[in-house]
Amino acid sequence: MRKILLSAVAISAMIASSSAVQADSAAAKKWIDQEFQPSVLTKDEQMGEMDWFIKAAEPFKGMEINVLSEGIPTHSYESEVLTKAFEEITGIKVNHQILGEGEVVQAVQTQMQTKRNLYDAYVNDSDLIGTHSRLQLAYNLTDMMAGDWKDVTNPGLDLDDFMGTEFTTGPDGKLYQMPDQQFVNLYWFRKDWFDREDLKEQFKAKYGYELGVPVNWSAYEDIAEFFSKDVKEIDGVAIYGHMDYGKRAPDLGWRMTDAWLSMAGAGSKGKPNGVPIDEWGIRMEKGSCNPAGASVTRGGATNGPAAVYAIRKWDEWLRNYAPPGAASYDFYQSLPALAQGNVAQQIFWYSAFTADMVKPQSEGNNTVDAEGTPLWRMAPSPHGPYWEDGQKVGYQDVGSWTFLNSTPTDRAKAAWLYAQFVVSKTVDVKKSHVGLTFIRDSSVRHESFTERAPKLGGLVEFYRSPDRTAWSPTGINVPDYPKLAQLWWQQIGDVNSGAFTPQEAMDRLAGEMDTIMGRMQKADESANVYGGCGPRLNEEKDAAWWSQNGGAKPKLDNEKPQGMTVNYDDLVARWAAN
Repeated sequence: MRKILLSAVAISAMIASSSAVQADSAAAKKWIDQEFQPSVLTKDEQMGEMDWFIKAAEPFKGMEINVLSEGIPTHSYESEVLTKAFEEITGIKVNHQILGEGEVVQAVQTQMQTKRNLYDAYVNDSDLIGTHSRLQLAYNLTDMMAGDWKDVTNPGLDLDDFMGTEFTTGPDGKLYQMPDQQFVNLYWFRKDWFDREDLKEQFKAKYGYELGVPVNWSAYEDIAEFFSKDVKEIDGVAIYGHMDYGKRAPDLGWRMTDAWLSMAGAGSKGKPNGVPIDEWGIRMEKGSCNPAGASVTRGGATNGPAAVYAIRKWDEWLRNYAPPGAASYDFYQSLPALAQGNVAQQIFWYSAFTADMVKPQSEGNNTVDAEGTPLWRMAPSPHGPYWEDGQKVGYQDVGSWTFLNSTPTDRAKAAWLYAQFVVSKTVDVKKSHVGLTFIRDSSVRHESFTERAPKLGGLVEFYRSPDRTAWSPTGINVPDYPKLAQLWWQQIGDVNSGAFTPQEAMDRLAGEMDTIMGRMQKADESANVYGGCGPRLNEEKDAAWWSQNGGAKPKLDNEKPQGMTVNYDDLVARWAAN
């Protein structure tokens, strides 16, 4: 009798399990039919991928996990929609919290320092690859996927399809972060204004060359002056030739570390980051993993002439050509300000803003026409007078799933499943349409984006071109991003306030970075904190000696060469030809 009862219990459990799987499959089918279209996969292939998630998630059913990311449309979609889909399909509840980027970095830093599990996963910029690969406090995904996480690694993940994994790979060749969203920093301009014959004639008469996409900062400055001081008004609305932000807050720091100095020409030649000097001005010799200094007296370039020029121009343009109040805007306030439709161009514009900048006029966006077609376009960023061919041309953000090894294994595995779900081929084309932050080559080449491209201002053309690899995130020269990044906004904020000149601020910044890197060096030498790849600062030498021996470039006699522009349609034709 007891055996019969046990068998009945077993049969009942099997039926319950089978019913649960059927319910999960039904949920997956519902989401595939109603939400996850279009896709690069057929519906049958999508269902096959979801069946894998259902089975892999069985041990974690009923678990509740916590993940953190910054607030952009892509992550809002994940937090508000994809968490619901994931829970219905797998039975794992995800609290996907959204904070400002500075707060995300702070949370990552706090968990690394305390070893307390604050979140089970983070969408953490690949800018921290130098930190994660040195400190070894993040799970090494390459090894985990082949080892302990093999049973929860999607066989259809297809890492080769991701565009940004070269930026999330450490110097040891291991993958530490998995891209979740990717956007580039480009030049933005009002093509409808630039195409006006009367304005083109006025501009050429004054400056001697064509009004077009600026190739260098001289042309950008001329265009900013032209619209702010000469045109002044279009259709009865006061207009301005430049937009930026300057509030003394953490986002002012990444406004500068996101390759602004290298766009001016401060770094060395080399891809994806300058060698030996990167876009932060930090020196690290080829073949080494040991940063050697930021100050010009240690062979760096953070306070060199090109870097000082870059900060000076940011400050001048903000004061002279941007709308009133822009100097007090932060990163998040600058977007709605641009949508007012009173700005001609922006030199430092993140394509993460695209989703908001293609909203209809009915939602307050004055940069599209009545049919929703953008009146603006995006194009490659212009470069400063210190820039030479072969140097970094601009910044690309690769927000990536990162798992700290202070997270318990079962929670990390469940979070890894969620991360794979939101980047899966089943989901990614739809997510890309919502957030417009492409991570998969297959998604950006999907026919639905061929159809939508005319409404996206050049974004699709850019991401289908070879140029997309020329823009890169912060690289491995930065030994500890959280420690060093917080120095930038404080020092540069003092330029905006008028407390310090650009030279004084950059001297202070370079000195503080060297001081902190000196402490890292001691920690690494005494306790191997950075795995032997911590800083090894150069002895200080005269700046003139370094300028003759591969250090910061000397000051130019003329920092405003002749302006140069290029026709936008010719530029897009070149993209399309590749």
